[in-house]
Amino acid sequence: MNDLTTSTPPLEEQPIISLKEVLISYGDDAPVLSHVNMTLKQGEFAYLIGRSGAGKTSLLRCLYGQQSLEGEEASVCGYDLLKLKRRKVPALRRKMGIVFQNFRLLHDRNIYDNLYFILRATGWSKRKLMDQRIMETLEAVGIADKATSRTFQLSEGEQQRVGIARALINDPELILADEPTGNLDPITSSEIMQLLTDINKQKGISMLISTHDFMMIDKFQARVIVCENGTLRDTQ
Repeated sequence: MNDLTTSTPPLEEQPIISLKEVLISYGDDAPVLSHVNMTLKQGEFAYLIGRSGAGKTSLLRCLYGQQSLEGEEASVCGYDLLKLKRRKVPALRRKMGIVFQNFRLLHDRNIYDNLYFILRATGWSKRKLMDQRIMETLEAVGIADKATSRTFQLSEGEQQRVGIARALINDPELILADEPTGNLDPITSSEIMQLLTDINKQKGISMLISTHDFMMIDKFQARVIVCENGTLRDTQ
């Protein structure tokens, strides 16, 4: 029988990311990060900053199940990363969207088929519902008119919009973005950050954005988490 007096917070109040005394390393090498303590609330937007090699990408890779970690507690989207089995990683990733610096699109397919591939891979089967979801998502990122275009026909900013659409396609709880404006000019970077900010505000999707772009951090102000000296420091 459940104890009705338990102090465990309701699901909607539990953080989307919770890390306590986490250690990230590669085998016997010196730790990349240690004594990592961090929470990200549901619906919260935060930047992850730090020098190249400070461990930002390693942290993100751990959060989406690509790399293992150790610690007292490590949960993301309701999954315990310390106990996560390899076969459960796809289920974890269906609860999050991942945006990469270099887009990682399928260049032999048009934009519609890039998103169709993701839906098929994550269990969708009804073509009418898939068509509707794809076009809704492309509309949300402002490129519905590019659905039949190939990636080489798009600007880099448009390609990143496809990357964001791919991250949104399964209505995630969390978006992790690794240098999403790293390959873009200042004007396009601002447009992409505005899009991510709007998605966060309108859809309530939590976001953790790794970036070196301090102009964007200054323009779109939010919580900043610093990766330095082998651990994390929160500026909040």
